[in-house]
Amino acid sequence: MKKQFEEKTISRKPVFKGHVIEVEVQEVELPNGNHSQRELVHHNGAVAIVAFTPDNELVLVRQYRKALEKAIAEIPAGKLEPGEDPLESAKRELAEETGITAKKWSKLISFYTSPGFANELVHIFLAEELVQGEAYPDDDEFVTRLDVSLDEAQSMIINEDIHDAKTAYAVQYMAIKQGEE
Repeated sequence: MKKQFEEKTISRKPVFKGHVIEVEVQEVELPNGNHSQRELVHHNGAVAIVAFTPDNELVLVRQYRKALEKAIAEIPAGKLEPGEDPLESAKRELAEETGITAKKWSKLISFYTSPGFANELVHIFLAEELVQGEAYPDDDEFVTRLDVSLDEAQSMIINEDIHDAKTAYAVQYMAIKQGEE
C-alpha cells in the first residue's frame, strides 16, 4: 500500500550543476497513480547567525543581492561547503562578515527556505559573549555592518529593508523568545 503523500521518483534528468546549486527535473508517480514532473533545486544548505552587541543591538549586514537588484539588511549568513559542519560554518561566516567571534554558541532552529522546489536547509545559531575583531569578507562580498534594536529590526521587516526569509524568521523567533522571558 502506498503512503498517502509519497511521490515515487521514476526518472531524473540533470539540468544544471553550478557552484551553489544543482537543478534537475524528476518524473514522479503521484499517490493516485498519475505521473507529473518536478523541477528541483539541490543546495548544500546554509547557516545564519543571531548576534547581539553588549548594547543589546542585533548585528546585521547590508549587502547588494543581484537576484533582487537591491541591497537589503540581513543577519550574517553563508552557504555550507559540502560536508561542512554547520556550527563551524557559522563561526567562519560571522568572523568573515563582521570580524566577530563568540565564546558561546547555541543552535536556535533550522528551516527549509522553499520546500516546494528546493531542499535548502538553513541552520540558525545564536552567538554570545562576542569579541570584536577585523572582518575579512570574501573577494566578491561587499558588506556594511548595521546594528539595530530588535524593535527596529521588526520595523525593517515591515518596510522591506529586511526582505529575506532567514532574517525575518530569526527576528520574529527572537521577539517571541524575548516575549516569553
